[in-house]
Amino acid sequence: MVREDEHGREGRPGKGGMEMAIANHIPLSELPYCKAVQKWLADRYGNEAGRIWENTANNYDSYLPDLPDYGGKKNGHAKAIYGGLLVFALYPALPDQPPIAELQEFVQGMFMGPFTALGKVFNLNRPLDMWLIDKVFRKTGDRDRKDIARYPAGFVHVDAPYDRERHAARYSFTQCPNAEFAKAHGLVHVLPLLCNSDFFGIREIHGQLIRCGTCGNSARCDYLIVGSGNELAAEYETVTDARGFLVSRKKRKP
Repeated sequence: MVREDEHGREGRPGKGGMEMAIANHIPLSELPYCKAVQKWLADRYGNEAGRIWENTANNYDSYLPDLPDYGGKKNGHAKAIYGGLLVFALYPALPDQPPIAELQEFVQGMFMGPFTALGKVFNLNRPLDMWLIDKVFRKTGDRDRKDIARYPAGFVHVDAPYDRERHAARYSFTQCPNAEFAKAHGLVHVLPLLCNSDFFGIREIHGQLIRCGTCGNSARCDYLIVGSGNELAAEYETVTDARGFLVSRKKRKP
């Protein structure tokens, strides 16, 4: 968020404007992931954990004044947006700057816990369950389109018809706040931690995500979701591209 001075120059908002800008967002203390991050830091860094967490919190707070209005808690993707912001605040605070892959298991476990629980009763290899999840995606898409009308910097959701013959659900995002933030702050190398977690989440409900690109390495983030036993799943393999993103590639015919 910027304002112009009396000479038409842009700068950060004044104190009152900055407080208002921050108030539009979710403070770190209200995110459900803080304890998990603090435990991970303690397990990995021992006595340094407290200082690293303080630096993480400072990074997070420093991001808020310049963020666009996402709608805060009113946004249906609030946890994804602000949880992603926490990851972007965490990584620069790590003193050893470990390979991104070393954080993947922790990050996907933190965000995808609900999918693990759901997978105990939900199975995308069942046609009814695939039909149900497509209905959930469509309802989410309707909500996203209402959100984007109010908060233009949010997720832009594009639906596609349900493939009844192949039991496949498809949709995409042509705008992702996490990707936009990463590009603006030189953190695209951290973005795969968020994007790659989707593959794990879908596997937890016995499905396969077929994705050729995300908003971080492509023009859109595409979701083609089928059961893990679906013939379509067998046509693809999941590989890591040069930037660390998991992507789906069609298998070569022997």
